[in-house]
Amino acid sequence: MKPKITIILGSSSDYKICEKTINTLEKLKIPYDVKVASAHRTPQKLKYQVSKATEEGTEVFIGIAGLSAQLPGIITSYTHKPVIAVPVDVKVGGLDALLTSSQMPFPEPVATVGINNGVNAAILAAQILAVHDKKVKERLISMKKDFYEKIIKSEEEITEKIKGKYYSPQKIETPEFEITTPDSNSEIDVCVMSGSYSDMNIVRRVTSVLDRADINYDLRIVFPFRRPDKFEELIKNMNTKIFISVTGVASHITGMLASLTLSPVIGVPCTSQLQGLDSLLSMVNMPPGVPVATVGINRGDNAAMLALEILAMNNEELEEKIKNIKWKRS
Repeated sequence: MKPKITIILGSSSDYKICEKTINTLEKLKIPYDVKVASAHRTPQKLKYQVSKATEEGTEVFIGIAGLSAQLPGIITSYTHKPVIAVPVDVKVGGLDALLTSSQMPFPEPVATVGINNGVNAAILAAQILAVHDKKVKERLISMKKDFYEKIIKSEEEITEKIKGKYYSPQKIETPEFEITTPDSNSEIDVCVMSGSYSDMNIVRRVTSVLDRADINYDLRIVFPFRRPDKFEELIKNMNTKIFISVTGVASHITGMLASLTLSPVIGVPCTSQLQGLDSLLSMVNMPPGVPVATVGINRGDNAAMLALEILAMNNEELEEKIKNIKWKRS
């Protein structure tokens, strides 16, 4: 049984976060491997392990590191496979690791999840595999349903504890769990979404890379706050393998999108307020069970590159195009 996912820790102290990733992958029954290699103290070992794992069939890498956290970025420089980063809180709340992981130059994307969020790293890796693997998709749906039912149960437990005189509970029926799932035979590979026309300069960075690789895509400007029901209906009826969400400010569109679909959601935070830091934190620090593959601020080109890496798993021609872009062979 060859591993589909290779987890690399920058230090043995990162294992406490890795355990969350391992436990989630075990529940999803996805084969994985775990290595320890420092980007700075054992660079030769890291290069060899990434290159060898790529040759042996690893489809997704997960890099877990704190402090300067250059590990995931170094991993992506040695492979054409998707790389997920889990920033670890060692100093300054993990913000140093988060910024180092996400703010990568083109064409070296790193799909960053929230600080210490090993669970979301595993779920994002599974979502990437599920684009091409129906069995993984089915197990993911089951796990998502478990998260849904856990919240319902927690409400019941809390309400039983409330003894207030004026507490007046209403009986409201809970709707059944449902989520939009990607179809590997979909004609649309990528749907690019933006919440504002002001973000179109970043959207063009996405579409220029997709055009270069001859990828089929759809483009939508959406306003979910004004018409949330219409937005939800749009996502339910949209059959696409990958979503790329390009938004600024609070970036709620990205989180809403990730909550409605099983397809991987790649988030591109845009500069609007606070130099885009508000958008970055809104996207990346999603709760366990709802990951967003967050790239750097304004890095629409890296979002597209990450989408190409995901789509190339069963596509040798696209894989060659990625190698040519990454290592400038054309």
